[in-house]
Amino acid sequence: MNIIRVSNIKIGEEFVLIAGPCVIENEEITYDTALRIKSLTGRLKIPFIFKASYDKANRSSIDSYRGPGIKEGLRILGKIKNELDIPIITDVHCKTEIDEVAKVVDIIQIPAFLCRQTDLIIEAAKTGLPVNIKKGQFISPQDMRHVVQKIESIEKGKILLTERGTFFGYNNLVVDFRSFPIMREFGYPLIFDATHSSQDRKFVPYLTRAACASGIDGLFMEVHPEPENALSDGQSMVRLDSLEEILNQAKKILAK
Repeated sequence: MNIIRVSNIKIGEEFVLIAGPCVIENEEITYDTALRIKSLTGRLKIPFIFKASYDKANRSSIDSYRGPGIKEGLRILGKIKNELDIPIITDVHCKTEIDEVAKVVDIIQIPAFLCRQTDLIIEAAKTGLPVNIKKGQFISPQDMRHVVQKIESIEKGKILLTERGTFFGYNNLVVDFRSFPIMREFGYPLIFDATHSSQDRKFVPYLTRAACASGIDGLFMEVHPEPENALSDGQSMVRLDSLEEILNQAKKILAK
C-alpha cells in the first residue's frame, strides 16, 4: 500500500476523515463547520481533511446553487487552511482552474462524472499534489485501474480512490462491497463516500459500518449544521451534531 502524505497525515497508515459542506455557502457556515469538525476529530484522534466546493459545475438544474466561484471560494478555503491548520481538498471541473487551485489546496479531487476525462486527470497529476479520484457511477471497479495508470504516467504514488456507489436503475445507487478489495489491490488508499452513496442521511451510519468492516482507509462525508436548509445535497448530508456517533461506531469496527 502506498502511503499518501498530506501535511502530517499518512493516509493508508492511519484512518482519515474527509468532511465538510457540499458547497461553500458563505464564509461563516464554512469556517464554523471546519472548526467544529476539527474539534471533534481532535478529541477522537482521527486525522481530518476539510472538504468544500467553490463551484458545483455538474448540477442537474440551471437554477441550482453552484457556489461563490473560484476566487472567493479559494479565499475562504485558504483562510480555513491557514487559521485552523487543516489540510484542504476541493474538486475541479475544468483543467484551466487547476494551477490556481493547486496554490491553496493539499489534495485535488476529480468528481465522479469526470473520472474518465484524461486531460483533466493529467493536468491534476502534473501539480505533484495527491489526486483523489471518485469512481464514476457508470464504471466498474476494475476499470479504475485505467484511471490509476493515467496518473501514474505522470507521477506514481500520490493517488486516492473513492467509492461512491454504482447506478442501479434510474436515480438510485447501490454499493457493491466487492469493489473495496478490487480497488485496494491497485496499491492505493481507498476512501468511502458515505453520503453520496446513501443518497439519504438516515442510511449513512449503516453504509459506514459496512464499509469499515469491508476494509477502507478513510471516510468521505458531506456535513452541514442544518442539512434541511443547505443549498446543495441537503438530503444526503450528515447533520453536524450526528457526526460524533457515526465516527465512534466506525472506530469500534476498525479497532477489531
